[in-house]
Amino acid sequence: MLFAGFMALSAIPDIMMSADAVDFIKKLGYPEYFIPFIGVAKLLGSVALLVPSFKRIKEWAYAGLFYDLIAAAYSIIMVSGFDSGMIMMFLIFAVGITSYIFNRRYYGHKA
Repeated sequence: MLFAGFMALSAIPDIMMSADAVDFIKKLGYPEYFIPFIGVAKLLGSVALLVPSFKRIKEWAYAGLFYDLIAAAYSIIMVSGFDSGMIMMFLIFAVGITSYIFNRRYYGHKA
């Protein structure tokens, strides 16, 4: 739930095309039209994580959200290098992995 909440909150500035989101994406070299697309995708993935009956879709949502995080971390490292701000990314990955493991155990899958 914490992971879904973080991802949903990070989607809002993208969907609204906030100045910070535009500056961040442009700095990474991505086109502006990519911003609302990734925002909507993150929001839909977050919603899928919260709906109990979406077992198969949850797997895809986790995959998509982790792909987004990995791509963001890679892009930041390639453009700016590794800095202390990347520690937050490790925390987000840890929360996401923990969420995934507990979700699978809760719904009866082997982790």
